[in-house]
Amino acid sequence: MKAIVYHGVDDIRLEDVPEPTIEQPHDAIVRITVSAICGTDLHLVRGEMPGMRPGTIVGHEGVGVVEEVGPEVRNFAKGDRVVIASTIACGYCSYCRAGYFSQCDNANPNGPRAGTCFFGGPASTGPIDGLQADFARVPFANVGMVRIPDEVSDEQAIMISDIFPTGYFGAEMAEITNGDTVAVFGCGPVGLFAIVSSMLLGAGRVLAVDRQPARLELARKLGAEVVDFDSEDPVDAILGQTGGIGVDRAIDAVGIEAEHAGKGPAAEQARRQAELISQEERQTAPDADWRSDAAPAQALTWAIGALAKAGTLSVIGVYPPTVQFFPLGQAMNTNLTIKAGNCPHRRYMPMLMEMVASGEVHPEKILSDVEVLTDALGAYKAFDERKQGWIKVGLLTGASK
Repeated sequence: MKAIVYHGVDDIRLEDVPEPTIEQPHDAIVRITVSAICGTDLHLVRGEMPGMRPGTIVGHEGVGVVEEVGPEVRNFAKGDRVVIASTIACGYCSYCRAGYFSQCDNANPNGPRAGTCFFGGPASTGPIDGLQADFARVPFANVGMVRIPDEVSDEQAIMISDIFPTGYFGAEMAEITNGDTVAVFGCGPVGLFAIVSSMLLGAGRVLAVDRQPARLELARKLGAEVVDFDSEDPVDAILGQTGGIGVDRAIDAVGIEAEHAGKGPAAEQARRQAELISQEERQTAPDADWRSDAAPAQALTWAIGALAKAGTLSVIGVYPPTVQFFPLGQAMNTNLTIKAGNCPHRRYMPMLMEMVASGEVHPEKILSDVEVLTDALGAYKAFDERKQGWIKVGLLTGASK
């Protein structure tokens, strides 16, 4: 079968690899019809999240048809259309039972303290071969798959594998209540779904911060008031739009993708701190492979500055463990509540599937491009370069025919 395989930093290849087989009683083999490229995939390929093992199939978003099930998969059969949760969970440990599927004690082969297990990730997450392939092995398939109703298309369902649940998780963590004013930093796919989800939870206003025209335009069409941080200081703009009070809730949907650019004192402070950290790192460890992930996270700096006193910050943007910076003093002195985490996708997928099936939400509007798996390397390049209009990229596999 064809698959996208990691070989090193900035080195992924389309290769012929063996088809997966049933290894454990709760496994299923799924013929993938649609996968997708996520910003997290870019982090891994660029080397911003260390520990990727050469030979790992990448990708953590998948929709397909069940080909085979292990003897303990009692709720699916061959021929079922399914969407696969990006994070893997057993369903029976205390964390899964409490809804924290992304903190499952049993899914990660590295042990219960190893953290989230997901498809196509670094060694610390398993590794478990990913979903940018013609076929995939799904561990704990009885829990990690959700059946797709006939009225939901593959293009709609692929949004429920990761980014729609993550956006909803971010809005829920922000503790949004009716009438709240919310700021979403980052209008990539997850940020756009955070906008949609904020409104589903009753937000009165949503302000969306980004610099990419296509993303800002789509955020505007979704009902958000947009802020271009290339043309104005986003903190000043948000304070101006809220009578100097700030927003009730803020969602960081950027993570390490934050660019040290833009206007205003927060941006300049981030640049200065990044330069100081760079100098200190190079002096104390001149031979180290220094990366900007030790630098201040600009989206966090903006979010803290834009929040009203006693507001809530929700962090769903991806940060590697090496990130050290956080404006703790400012957060503490304004009584902020801070929540962060990996999305427990399985908690939200059935509910979101019902919303899509009923026509309440149309997630396919976020899917800007659909390519075939054999053109995936070009799609990665265009997505990484933020080619105009490329917001979310789906991948049709050979098995989709």
